[in-house]
Amino acid sequence: MNPRLFLWAITSALAGFLFGFDTVVISGAEKTIQSLWKLSDAMHGVAMASALYGTVLGSLIGGWPTDRWGRKKTLIWVGVLYFVSAVWSGIAPEVWSLIIARFIGGLGVGISTVAAPLYITEISPPDRRGRLAGMFQFNIVFGILVAFLSNYLLGGIGEHAWRWMLGVEAIPALIYTLMCFTLPESPRWLLTRKNDRDAGMAVLRQIQPQASESQIEAEAAQIVNAAQSDESTSHGFWSTRHRIPILLAFLIAFFNQLSGINAVLYFAPRIFELTGLGAKAALLQSIGIGVTNLIFTFAGLWLIDRLGRRTLLIIGSFGYIASLGLCAWAFFTENFGIVPACIFAFITAHAIGQGAVIWVFISEIFPDRYRAAGQSLGSATHWVFAALLTTFFPAMVNAFAPGWVFLFFTGMMVLQLVWVKMSVPETKGVPLEDIQKQLGIP
Repeated sequence: MNPRLFLWAITSALAGFLFGFDTVVISGAEKTIQSLWKLSDAMHGVAMASALYGTVLGSLIGGWPTDRWGRKKTLIWVGVLYFVSAVWSGIAPEVWSLIIARFIGGLGVGISTVAAPLYITEISPPDRRGRLAGMFQFNIVFGILVAFLSNYLLGGIGEHAWRWMLGVEAIPALIYTLMCFTLPESPRWLLTRKNDRDAGMAVLRQIQPQASESQIEAEAAQIVNAAQSDESTSHGFWSTRHRIPILLAFLIAFFNQLSGINAVLYFAPRIFELTGLGAKAALLQSIGIGVTNLIFTFAGLWLIDRLGRRTLLIIGSFGYIASLGLCAWAFFTENFGIVPACIFAFITAHAIGQGAVIWVFISEIFPDRYRAAGQSLGSATHWVFAALLTTFFPAMVNAFAPGWVFLFFTGMMVLQLVWVKMSVPETKGVPLEDIQKQLGIP
């Protein structure tokens, strides 16, 4: 593999590391914050969810700067948002300052889920695209683990430990931002949005140093012709011409959350305690979930360009159905001993399937001209349903027996399996412009 290409992919994927870190780092500080500022339960909830509100907004608007300013500049500004959020959170004098700071970090998270996978996809050769774009998800999982470790190490340094927990993110955010200045702009953005053929071809030469000049010319012409064809025949992103990729992006994000993944990740200790485990044992099991997620996310990245996106979604669906179905059975019959194993199997299925595939697949299926808007649609769908599920899961568990909740998730994964088998195309190894034709976009 071209070493420079690998470095560029790793650099942009570090936005995922900051995403994972920022998402969970608040867990180590939230109790202290509530006590320090004597927050009501309602205000405490707003403070904790403020980053999520920013994430939803960031994912909705992320396509606009990615198209207008370019992928590289957007990634730089994502780093700036993370840095400002971390510093501001660490020095926040009162709760509203913290809410604003966390909201800014959430904007960075939301925009990063649009810009980073899209950028990596656009610079990657077809045979390596899955592994390279999938590094974004791997870094999310890695960032979550590092945040837990950071909170553990900083937890005993005194009354201001919570400020250091939130503020330490400024260090990797600054490093990431500076590294982004070394990135080239996406050749597809240069060719189709900026209409700078010379700059676009220069980047293509860097990506494919072994390619001949005629091959570079042919690839540039293919990218430009595909974009011009789309522009001349389309009435915009929401035209019927794009109905298939729009539906695919919406449904993969919808099913991702209706697997119950965020509910399990966020409320794992509560789930384990429902089985009779003590608080300490439940926490230990939760840490194990993080480790399992990391290991099998790596496995998913290794498999994605070998087995393909569709195949991994099918494997993951069967894993979901088996693990969630057994969880439901365990709660109905009070055979709680198998629940931890089922949860770990569920995490494995997610990491290899949806976790490895979602950001790669969404970034592949839209034409160049509308790829940012498509990524924004998929990301926003993901975050809206994540917010809804996270909000209502505790109420669901209280209103219904846990067995019924897990049975609901099982049913959703049966529907996912049917959808994948009937409607999801395989994009492994297919040039981006050819995927358009595969989806019926001439």
